[in-house]
Amino acid sequence: MVETQLRFRDDEPAGDPAVTVDSFGEQTNASAVRIEPGDDARVLLPHLDRIRLVEVNFPVFGDGRGYSAARILREAGYAGELRAVGDVLIDQLAFLRRCGFDSFAPEHPLNAADAEAALARYPEVYSPTVDGRPAIWAKRHGLA
Repeated sequence: MVETQLRFRDDEPAGDPAVTVDSFGEQTNASAVRIEPGDDARVLLPHLDRIRLVEVNFPVFGDGRGYSAARILREAGYAGELRAVGDVLIDQLAFLRRCGFDSFAPEHPLNAADAEAALARYPEVYSPTVDGRPAIWAKRHGLA
């Protein structure tokens, strides 16, 4: 199991190791799954009620497929822990949070002050997404 550095949840962390998407379907007692680049997050949609943790691996910072996987899961109603693991950089934190990630286990430890600053950098957002923050245009037109 990957060590989590940042976590924005009040519940207990999942204690089970994450299994691969391929083996998840065969293991009816698995409650944690790890999505690798190339895995289709939609395979998990029928099982969201039994998943406590989804780890999404970012093997290199430039691989953005994990953002899509997170958004697919959150838009489908997944409310469990969604953890970004691997090559997660400070500059990505705010955008990962907007896609629904609520915990982070970076390959290299992040400076806590830098992480806090990165998450506070953009007080307003331009587009709606799964984090529930209203877009600036909606605020401007009294829609939020």
